[in-house]
Amino acid sequence: MAELDCETVNRTAAIDASDVNRAEGTRRPNRPSRPGPLQWLWYSVGGGLAPRFNEWVLHDTTCGTWALRQVLRSCLVLTPLIAVVLVIPPGPFWIRAMAALGGVIMAMIFSIGYIVETTEHRLKKAGYPVGTGERTRGTRSTTHRSDAVARRRKKMFDRMDRRREK
Repeated sequence: MAELDCETVNRTAAIDASDVNRAEGTRRPNRPSRPGPLQWLWYSVGGGLAPRFNEWVLHDTTCGTWALRQVLRSCLVLTPLIAVVLVIPPGPFWIRAMAALGGVIMAMIFSIGYIVETTEHRLKKAGYPVGTGERTRGTRSTTHRSDAVARRRKKMFDRMDRRREK
């Protein structure tokens, strides 16, 4: 496994800090710049983005909704293909609809099955070492779990204190 360099750690820390700011309801001062609609479409079909969007790619592939984003991107890519299958081939509409449905189901199986690899590939194209997405998501989930455990413990001890007072 490749080691993280200082620049990657700093970028990851900046994204983590921005998540904390968002959770507190404040604006993120160092929000990564987003690609425009055409750039985003290019990114959605597998194209690379300019280096100035690297932090956004990290955010896109590691935020809390990263899996949903990937599934929606896959649906976006499928839309024109499904339209072609529904309109162009001859035959009864129900057969074309079933063929399109079968294609969507198979595409979603593969999309979900390779979701981690796809996001890691996006990160690699953005200049991050392989494994960055997995580590960043793991760190965030561990932090969220630790916070949840601390809240449950506090709640439990508060209940115990109230019972003792009675």
